[in-house]
Amino acid sequence: MPLLTDPAEHNQNLRVGAPAWREAAQHQTLKAHQLANRCRREVVTMWQPKDRVWDPHVVHNHCRAAYTLPWRFHVEMVKHGGTLEKPPPGEGVTLWKSKMKPPAWQARLPLPLNRDARALQTSALVQAHARGARLTAARLGRAQQQINRQLRLLQRQREAADHRLSEVRKGLLINQQSVKLRDYRPKSEKVPDKADSMLTWEREELKNMKRKMEKDMEKSEAMLKALASCWDTLDFCCKERLQAVDLLNKPLDKLLEQAGRHSWVNLFRVQTPSTQGQKTPPPDPVGTYTPECAAALYEAKRLLMESKDILQEMAKNEEDLREQQQQISDRVCASLAQKMRETSELKERMNMTLGLMRGIIHRCMKFNQEMSLTRGLIKGPLSKNHLEAREKLDRPMVRVYQRHVGTQLPEAMRLAQGTGKLQRHISHFEKNLEDLLATHKNLTCSHNSKKTGHDVDFEVIRLRRRQLHPHVYYQQAQGLVNN
Repeated sequence: MPLLTDPAEHNQNLRVGAPAWREAAQHQTLKAHQLANRCRREVVTMWQPKDRVWDPHVVHNHCRAAYTLPWRFHVEMVKHGGTLEKPPPGEGVTLWKSKMKPPAWQARLPLPLNRDARALQTSALVQAHARGARLTAARLGRAQQQINRQLRLLQRQREAADHRLSEVRKGLLINQQSVKLRDYRPKSEKVPDKADSMLTWEREELKNMKRKMEKDMEKSEAMLKALASCWDTLDFCCKERLQAVDLLNKPLDKLLEQAGRHSWVNLFRVQTPSTQGQKTPPPDPVGTYTPECAAALYEAKRLLMESKDILQEMAKNEEDLREQQQQISDRVCASLAQKMRETSELKERMNMTLGLMRGIIHRCMKFNQEMSLTRGLIKGPLSKNHLEAREKLDRPMVRVYQRHVGTQLPEAMRLAQGTGKLQRHISHFEKNLEDLLATHKNLTCSHNSKKTGHDVDFEVIRLRRRQLHPHVYYQQAQGLVNN
């Protein structure tokens, strides 16, 4: 019976070459296969996404199926029981026939059109930088326009405030001149009254208004300097950004309208989180929107808000002070007019009293003259030769009557008593007449003083109304006070 052997052993026994030579050839073949597989994987990896990582626990043949599983469409249930296939979210190319959406792949090696692609990328980068610089310059220019507009508004308001301050200073000069004019009244009319109190109150109120307006002027001056400095910063940043947009001739205002951001067009508008349009890029030191530009825009927005509040406050203060000054002046003029009316009433009463006293004085002087005549008639003539016969005490009838003792006639005694009594009445009446004349003189002086006080108050009111006219400037009022 023949001996059976293994075919492999039979084949090995039939080989002529040496085993080492054969192993060397097989080793070279295996090495070549491994090199080919590695090169294939490296070539494929060059065209795959960066985040692709092969799972070592998955069989090589199943790696592709496991990797492409997230690319397939998702099936969702509809409300009425049907199904709807939707591509997965994210960036990539949607393949509707194969119902897959692979992510965007990136090549790790330069393509044949790498030179053109790099040129296009450079052009796109330069254009993007130019567009960004132009948009930033447009924002800076618009902010500069708003700052300039706010500067003009603040300057106009400062002119109005300065005019109001000059009116307040003119009011102080008019008050000073009014007090000086009232010093020309007679001494009897210089008794402190409510008109003097009103003038003192007006001076204090005008001083308070002056201090308030000076504070507003200082605040507005500081704001003007800050706005001017911000305008210079914006102008420098805008010119610096415009150096990269020489070849772009599109209007800058059109860019702000196309951007869709209302806060870029008007800095007063508050930004909202749900604003449609382009978003404000973060500051980049080497980009188009540098931190200096961001700081300049932020400072411009802050100054615009503060200047808006200052403008409103100054306008309100100017209007309030104008009304307050007018009311104060009206009250002072009303008090002076009331004093004039009271003076006129007293002057009329004094005039009537003077007329009555003149009549009384005339009657008294006439009565005094009559009393003097009566006294002369009662005393009789100066010489005895001029006596009548019936008046002589040595006539025959009187001598016969006086022959008896105690028969003296009382005629002489009665004449002497009547003459003395009449003389006493005449002296008392002359003293009363002197008192009437002195009182009449004093009353006349008081009447003239009242007339002078009335005229002075009238001139003060006329001066105030004439000098408070808007056409009279502070320099004219100052010249009047100096004169």
